[in-house]
Amino acid sequence: METMPACFDSVEELLRSYRPVDPVYCIFPQVYTENAAAFVRGFPGRVLYAVKANDHPYVLRAIHAGGVRHYDCASLPEIAGVREICAESTCYFMTPVRLRGAAAAAQRDYGIRHFMVDHLSGIELLQREIDMSTSVVFARMAVFHDSAMITLSNRFGAPPEDVPAIMQAIAAAGAEPALAFNVGSSVTSPDAYRHSLKLAAGVLDALPFPVRLLDIGGGFPRAYPGFDVPPLTDYFTAIAKDARQLRLSEDADIFAEPGRALAAPGLSAVVEVCLRKENRLFLNDGMYGIFWELRFPGHKRYPVRVFRDGKRIAGTTDRFRLFGPTCDSSDELPGDVDLPADVRPGDYLEFGCIGAYSLSGRTSFNGFRSDQVVTIRRGAPFGYS
Repeated sequence: METMPACFDSVEELLRSYRPVDPVYCIFPQVYTENAAAFVRGFPGRVLYAVKANDHPYVLRAIHAGGVRHYDCASLPEIAGVREICAESTCYFMTPVRLRGAAAAAQRDYGIRHFMVDHLSGIELLQREIDMSTSVVFARMAVFHDSAMITLSNRFGAPPEDVPAIMQAIAAAGAEPALAFNVGSSVTSPDAYRHSLKLAAGVLDALPFPVRLLDIGGGFPRAYPGFDVPPLTDYFTAIAKDARQLRLSEDADIFAEPGRALAAPGLSAVVEVCLRKENRLFLNDGMYGIFWELRFPGHKRYPVRVFRDGKRIAGTTDRFRLFGPTCDSSDELPGDVDLPADVRPGDYLEFGCIGAYSLSGRTSFNGFRSDQVVTIRRGAPFGYS
C-alpha cells in the first residue's frame, strides 16, 4: 500500500500529488466539529454520539471538539476507544444485550453508571455484575413508525404495556429507573418522535414515581441525492414541545443518540475507476467496503464528482451502473449515477458525505480493504451543505 502524508489542503491537492491505487478516505475535521456544535446547540437536551456510526479516532476527536461530551456505546472496545481519545467524556452502555462480564468490566474499569435492559430477565443479569445502587438502568420501550427506514424495535424493546413493571423492578433492585426508546434509522418525519413520546407519556403516567431521564434514541436523518428529509430543526421543535408535556421530575433531562446526523457530513471516499464496460464502471471499492450501508432501506446514492489528473471534469453526462472490485455478483451499488459521459479507467470519483456507517462497517472480503485515511484542512466533502 502506498504511503501518503496524513493531511492535505484539499481533495484536489491529494489527486494532483498522488495516484493512489487503494481507496482514500478523506476526513474534514472542521466540518465534523461545526456540524456537531450545531446539533448540540439545537437539540433540547443531552447529546450522546452513537459511536457505531463512525468510530475512527479522527472523527471522535473532531466531534468532541464540537462540544459532544457524552457517548452511546454498545461494547467494551467502543468504551475504551472513546476514553482513550476523549478521556473526560461520559460513556453510556446503552444496549440490552452484552457479553458476559462486560457490564462488570465497564463499571469496574471505566466507572460506567448507565445501562439498559428491555426484559425483566435482564435486570437479574445486571445485578450479578454491577452495583445497582450507583447505577441508572434504562428500560427500553419498543416503538414503530412508518417514517423510519429501518425499524429497530424488531430486536430490542419491550411492549409499552410491559415497561412500567420493568421500571418498577429496576427500582426494587436498587438502581435509578429511566425510560428509553429508539424510533428507528433515517426517520423521515418528526411525527415519529411525536408518536413515540405519546407512548412514553402513557408509560410515565402509569408509574408511581417520576422519572428523571428519558432517552429518545437516534434516527435523525441526513439528506442525500434523491432522499430529501426535513431540516433537523423541525425534529428539535417537535421533541421540545411534546417533551414538555411529559410527567418527569423537575430536574429531568432528555437524551438523544445521533449517529448519522453527526457522522455523515465530514467524510469523502476517493475511489478509482478500474474498468469500463459500456455504461458499467468497476471501482476499487464497493458494497463490501465503504458502500456497505447501501444494502439497507433508505438512500441509494451519495453525491459524486469525477477527477482526472487532479482536476474536476464535467460536461455531457450519461447514466452509469457502479460495481465494486470483488468477485461476488452482489457487489453492485444500487441505482444508476449520472457521470461525465467520457469517464474512463484511471479517473477518480469523490463520493461526499459518506461518513455514516461506512468506515465502521467495512470488511476485508476477497482481500480488498484500504486503511488509507487522511485529513483535509480546507473546504468540505462534495455535496455538503
